[in-house]
Amino acid sequence: MDYAVLTGIVLVAGVMLALIAQWRDWRPPLIAAIVVGVAVRVLIMYTSAIDSWQPVDFMESFKPAGEAVLRGEDPVLASEGGWHFLPTIPYVYGILLWLGIPWEYAGRLVTVVADIVLIPLVAKLAGGPKASLRAFQYALNPLALLIASVHGQVEPVALVFGVAAFVVARGPGEPERPGMTTDVIAKVRRGLAAYGVRASIPRVIGRGGMLHRALLPGADDLAHVKRGALAGLLMGLALCAKSWPIWLIPGMLLLLPNLRSRVAALFTTGMVPIFFLVTLPIFAGTSLDQIPAVIHTIQDIRPIIGEWGWTPWFTGGDWALIPELASFGTNLIYVCVIAVLILWRRADPIDLTTAILLIFMVVTPRLGAQYLLWFMPFLIARPTRFAWPAIIGVSLWAGYGYLYMTQFDVTTWWYLHQDWSRASIVLLPILFLAMPWGRRVAPAPGLAPAVETAAKAKLTSAA
Repeated sequence: MDYAVLTGIVLVAGVMLALIAQWRDWRPPLIAAIVVGVAVRVLIMYTSAIDSWQPVDFMESFKPAGEAVLRGEDPVLASEGGWHFLPTIPYVYGILLWLGIPWEYAGRLVTVVADIVLIPLVAKLAGGPKASLRAFQYALNPLALLIASVHGQVEPVALVFGVAAFVVARGPGEPERPGMTTDVIAKVRRGLAAYGVRASIPRVIGRGGMLHRALLPGADDLAHVKRGALAGLLMGLALCAKSWPIWLIPGMLLLLPNLRSRVAALFTTGMVPIFFLVTLPIFAGTSLDQIPAVIHTIQDIRPIIGEWGWTPWFTGGDWALIPELASFGTNLIYVCVIAVLILWRRADPIDLTTAILLIFMVVTPRLGAQYLLWFMPFLIARPTRFAWPAIIGVSLWAGYGYLYMTQFDVTTWWYLHQDWSRASIVLLPILFLAMPWGRRVAPAPGLAPAVETAAKAKLTSAA
């Protein structure tokens, strides 16, 4: 990589500014955060495009997918399985190539634009008085700059739609708290009753209860259904970019206000990928008898391990095809995600999502550096005590791979890879600690004051 020093200086300066902003509680205008984000991304995109080193998959997988669309061919089959996702992004690649934009710019333009749009979305996701600070910190996030501007990986595209789905699902205004669980309602009832105040909180079941109101249309029902449908549409587009946003769906559904809106969200989430699949004969020239092969290629994930975490210690730090370890790791992910869903069942849906994505990184048997971007918008929007150790740690690890290891020939790269991949195990406890352990139960603002106010009113009237 020819411009590693310049890129490294920009990344380090960005981290320092983000930490100083946190320390000094800077809250720059959102437009300033966007301008800074655009400047650093365009600079690094330019130097990466004119660099003599280009990522292998960027040239041998992403580019052929876009060229296949230009030829009217299916990008999944034409690139010999190099593109394992729906052709949504290759369609955009094809348009940019058709416009005559050189691939080194066109391939990165897609991800850079998406990552810039993520800056204000992180502010919306964070909400509150520090929203612009969080946007500024994401604008300078070193891992985002590496993934979007250097590698051109499509994670920012999946994230921009996924985070937008969260913003839409939560609705306008400040972050809403999730609905109260039955035990919280019971505690409030007992608290009010202790002061002789009759509780006016409806029951969960029965006529007029929460479930009854969720199933029957109300005055705001159509608006809620539209909101759920739009959130699902955005999440469906995220799934068209990559398959991993499936882990974002539980949080999106929990942010929606009722059952009808959640059903609408699930429906549109599923319909968008189906639309891009069934329209392959129209837009990609895929014959009907080839669609099963496309589906098989998209679903086929080779059990390559040895890049990250605990698996490199079984492979000597090299990539390896070991189905047994890959299968064990995949099952471990499912078990841990279920555990997270139980432990964070009463948490804010954004915290629940952060916990799911972080535990995935801790136990996964396979990972590319771009995976580490999944949790960044959520962790920056709602940081935890160990958020910045986690952000800096994974950025250093990825930066070593992108900036230092690319200075050498292939043989030396593989030699360095052995230590680099095994060293990632140090980050696993940091990511574990960065999970929102102190926010496993979402606060219920207004409940305690309501009890106190009602009690005072009761005592005053009695006096």
